[in-house]
Amino acid sequence: MFRALRIHNYRLFFLGSVVSNTGTWMQRIAQDWLVLQLTGSGTALGVTTALQFLPVLLFGLYAGVVADRFPKRALLLVTQAVMGTTALVLGVLEVSGAARVEHVYALALVLGLATAFDNPARQSFVVEMVGKEDLPNAVGLNATAFNLGRVVGPGIAGLLITAFDDRTGPVFLLNAASFVGILGALVLMRPEELKTAPRVARGRGALREGLRYVRSRRDLCTILLVTFCFGTFGMNFQVTMALMAQQTFGKAADGFGLLGTVMAVGSLTGALLAARRERPRLRIFLGAAIAFGVLEIAAGLMPTYALFAVALVPVGIASITALNSANALLQLRADPALRGRVMALHVFVVFGTAPLISPLVGWVGEHVGPRWSISGGGVLSLVGALAGAAYLLRAQRAGLPLGAPPAAERPVPVAAAQSG
Repeated sequence: MFRALRIHNYRLFFLGSVVSNTGTWMQRIAQDWLVLQLTGSGTALGVTTALQFLPVLLFGLYAGVVADRFPKRALLLVTQAVMGTTALVLGVLEVSGAARVEHVYALALVLGLATAFDNPARQSFVVEMVGKEDLPNAVGLNATAFNLGRVVGPGIAGLLITAFDDRTGPVFLLNAASFVGILGALVLMRPEELKTAPRVARGRGALREGLRYVRSRRDLCTILLVTFCFGTFGMNFQVTMALMAQQTFGKAADGFGLLGTVMAVGSLTGALLAARRERPRLRIFLGAAIAFGVLEIAAGLMPTYALFAVALVPVGIASITALNSANALLQLRADPALRGRVMALHVFVVFGTAPLISPLVGWVGEHVGPRWSISGGGVLSLVGALAGAAYLLRAQRAGLPLGAPPAAERPVPVAAAQSG
């Protein structure tokens, strides 16, 4: 289950990620709670989430070109340093009593800009550390690191906020310190052991080339479209869980943090199961996406806080199974020279559409009810997953190719096109 950890560079990356992810999840809880303290508005919570993901919408696809063009390790050193700095600034503002919602908005935007360039570089960097053979295991372990932080971080954040009389500043400062883990891991890596992909030469058309490549692949298109549906409409937990905790069940910060921890238990379980699989499969991805939609609808209908918390465990299992499967499938099926751009599209469909939908989700939760936000997202996620499964089934019955197009139809990499 842990075979990728035998690789020195990946072992450092994994350990650093556990530390950093814990701090990141602490900040997510603290940021949402601070916005609710400052405004009491679900719409403001949605706006904060939207601003954090707006750069992914605006620059996410170009970030894939950057990931294919520059050394990914150097890129990650820059993006992670910027993300840690935003946490430090927000912590200082809150501790000094100067924090206003405008500050949260501005720093969420800066954090989102760093994240937009961080995500495709980080995801496509995994295969450079471990190679294709160990990639599915490493993707599962990445999700394990992410969700270990998700299990521990929200609960710690809720307890700290309560212990400091509803102050969130100490949580932001601890998150800033946690970035030392991942930055140290990147610095201590052995560059000669990385299996670097060929870099894209400078020139026009690199982004269009990536889009044409994905469009020529039925399998990649379906994975991305299904992921778009549950990522955009179903995975708005930053908004919906905060509103459910505060408005539906009347809970304080510790109750909100506990919901994040409970859901992370399910996500961690899904990540560990993913790490055990030898190869990702399309049917597992589609089955998990369908299950996610059904389970989210059910979670939104739960009558009590305890039942809602219990329902979040299988929701977490299904969501991380679908996301991990999509991640591994895309990386293994994509041309190495285009992998950064393909993964940028993946990040875009999961997070880049949040600026468009999060304010609406917050408005619906505030004015109609949080249950409508959750169950409605589940319905739209389920429709997308069923449509994707039906499309692939029809294509298979018609004998249409799902994988790579014939060699004559494949796009010519930019670097190769310019070398002659």
